[in-house]
Amino acid sequence: MPSTASHACSLLLGALLLVPTALSGQQPWSGLPADLQIRLAVQAAPQGLRESAMVQGWNEDGEFVTLREGSGLICMAPNPEREEFEVSCHHEELEDFFQMGRDLYAQGITGPERLQARWDAYSAGEIAIPTGSVNHILTGSGFNPATGEVTDPYLRSTVYTPGATPETTGIGIQPAANAPWLMFPGTPGSHIMITPPRDGG
Repeated sequence: MPSTASHACSLLLGALLLVPTALSGQQPWSGLPADLQIRLAVQAAPQGLRESAMVQGWNEDGEFVTLREGSGLICMAPNPEREEFEVSCHHEELEDFFQMGRDLYAQGITGPERLQARWDAYSAGEIAIPTGSVNHILTGSGFNPATGEVTDPYLRSTVYTPGATPETTGIGIQPAANAPWLMFPGTPGSHIMITPPRDGG
């Protein structure tokens, strides 16, 4: 029989894999093998689109790469530099929009300045934001490393509608858990938020 101390140590190590608690600045989703990154990433996609989706993530050198080729949706594995566990899947025609966001972030451009830069690029015809294109975002408190199942999953979705307003859509601008709502109305970044209640509440 294992000692009480060794048993407690095993439980602690297992717990660290299931929750987003970092040691030495690293998250439990840092340095994951490609197959596990793929299993985690595609959980943000609708069931019928998971097998065909492209998946992006990180290689052994920490570089952002394509882990699996695909089409339709592009899913992203959890970012090892972020404290919160999150995976997402966006429509492939939004990739230039998302790539520009990553490039700006790497340059230290964040917040409203980053938003406006991408909106200006859209207005100038440099990137596309197709009306009706979607980004699905899945967060959780961690994951099971053996199965890839996300713990405490919460899925929300964004439907891009450049220039849309409450008057053109009939959708309100106040956040709502039981109805879609419009964020950034009247701008190139206007989008419909679909945010279900958490924990069924």
